[in-house]
Amino acid sequence: MIVHHDSEQDCITLQLGERFDFSVHRAFHDACLGPARVARSYLIDLGEVTHMDSSALGMLLLLREHAGADRADIRIVNAGSELRGTLRVAGFDKLFVLH
Repeated sequence: MIVHHDSEQDCITLQLGERFDFSVHRAFHDACLGPARVARSYLIDLGEVTHMDSSALGMLLLLREHAGADRADIRIVNAGSELRGTLRVAGFDKLFVLH
């Protein structure tokens, strides 16, 4: 996982690797869920992800709550068609901005 914080835009970008599952839980938490990690916006890049499980969906929900729930500015980008389908079936297209 590559984490980048654009301090000028106050945006945390997470570029995930092939697996977005429980194996990245600690890194995901450290990158954006700690008390000192509140940003104005978040960009989650799923371009490299080939496997995502329910714990990934849980991590996204935790991030949404951490970032202000309905006020959160979280964009999910570069998801392949299968991942986009999973996110839509789970109703995440109503909670996050999917690009």
